[in-house]
Amino acid sequence: MSTHETSTAAPEGLLDALDAYEAALAANDLDALDAAFVDAPGTMRGDDRGLLVGHDAISAFRGARGGVLARSLTRVEVRPLTEGLALVVSVSAFAAGGQGLQTQLWRRDSDSTHGDAGPRWRIEAAHVTGRPKAFDTTVWRAVGDPLVAPTASGPLDGLTVAVKDLYAVPGQPVGAGNPTYLRESAVQATPAAAVAALLDAGAAIRGIARTDEFAYNLTGRNEHHGTPPNGAVPTRLPGGSSSGSASAVRLGTAEIGIGTDTAGSVRVPASYQGLWGLRTTHGAVSREGLLPLAPSFDTVGWLTRSADVLLAALDATVPSDPEAPAEPELLVPAELLELVEPAVAEAFTAFVAEQGHPIGTVRLADLGIPPLDDLRELLRLVQAAEAVAAHGAWIDAHPGALSAVVGDRFAAAQANDPAATADAVARLDDVRATIRTALADRTLLFPTVPGPAPLIAADTAALERTRTATTAMTSLASVGGVPAVSAPALTVDGAPVGVCLVGGPGADRALVIRAGRMLQR
Repeated sequence: MSTHETSTAAPEGLLDALDAYEAALAANDLDALDAAFVDAPGTMRGDDRGLLVGHDAISAFRGARGGVLARSLTRVEVRPLTEGLALVVSVSAFAAGGQGLQTQLWRRDSDSTHGDAGPRWRIEAAHVTGRPKAFDTTVWRAVGDPLVAPTASGPLDGLTVAVKDLYAVPGQPVGAGNPTYLRESAVQATPAAAVAALLDAGAAIRGIARTDEFAYNLTGRNEHHGTPPNGAVPTRLPGGSSSGSASAVRLGTAEIGIGTDTAGSVRVPASYQGLWGLRTTHGAVSREGLLPLAPSFDTVGWLTRSADVLLAALDATVPSDPEAPAEPELLVPAELLELVEPAVAEAFTAFVAEQGHPIGTVRLADLGIPPLDDLRELLRLVQAAEAVAAHGAWIDAHPGALSAVVGDRFAAAQANDPAATADAVARLDDVRATIRTALADRTLLFPTVPGPAPLIAADTAALERTRTATTAMTSLASVGGVPAVSAPALTVDGAPVGVCLVGGPGADRALVIRAGRMLQR
């Protein structure tokens, strides 16, 4: 029970309801917490991660939160507003130090009663200011002001970078999203090549951002460190595996997030959080100093809030061709559009219509490109084999070190049929060449992912279905080793969904420029 001071007489039963709510928080009693809020679509709860509207959204958030730190109320101010409506502002002291502030609008049931208890007070709106944090440990593993200073002055002067925890950063070990791996990792003396390029252009490293374990996941969930917030829609997952880099940029704590994209790990969080994200042409940016997942597909990529900053990061890393080629034909691949949710297809169709000129449709089969299910399976098998080659020995030597989801994925990778894997490896070069030839004079336009980010409360089975549908869409660029940019163009059910432009090798810069022009219409 809370111990607190009050300076104004409270309506009958209100302080008892407040104490019962605090007790439910301490016990993480989800049923009692659900009952403490008005069950209505207009009920609100806000904090530093965003605003939740609707009892169901608040309940889903609470179910994934995992409880709150031990605290007690030290002061409560009550201001009755009208009959059955009161404003409550309370100060909380945390056992681990620090204070918080809660502002709540409480409403008393007008007609319904609850046994002998009579009318009941419930929370209709709440805003929570938690105890101060040095930094958000779901987003960052290490942070500084800056963590690493620029090595020169250049076009990125004044910009800060969130570095995915797969890249070498001077004075830091590489953690790969796993605390056991981090403890054994050596401190790096020199930056990864892609990080060095940003430092040489004037950018400073703000910090090392969280990643899904070994980058082998697309949700952004990490059982060891928690899930970074989706800065666009707090009820939804942030997307991964470049989750921390994306969240840092969306939340405004860095201007550039450097990530990796193997099967969509830049494009997916860019789409989920309404950011610009570029997967570069495979091999265009050195991977020296980058912990691998699947070298046949691994690429360097960046996440930003604007096309201009994305271009600046690209130009600082890959010298641009002063003579840009003529824009190739822009086409919508029918097979990819068939994979998206109906609401996404509707929003995308409207976006295409707004461009002011006809954009044709093509079937990938007519370009000689294999079916998307075949591309996804080829990607899955080769990625799995290379992931096991890169990390299998360490995983075998550290049983139980991985989370359940990523551990199961590595176990499944080790169990793949050797003959099917060998066939996929043998086919990769030919299939890649086919895709590159087909895209030499074409640019494809389609939604980045099937739909908005999954809800935080989604279960593992649902997330695996989403992964399967998503990799069917991302596999084209991954298998082709071609560039792909996700631009924040669509809004579906109040959540962002990106549009993706995929082009031939070396078209990285042209894709970003073209996408930027399309969004300005």
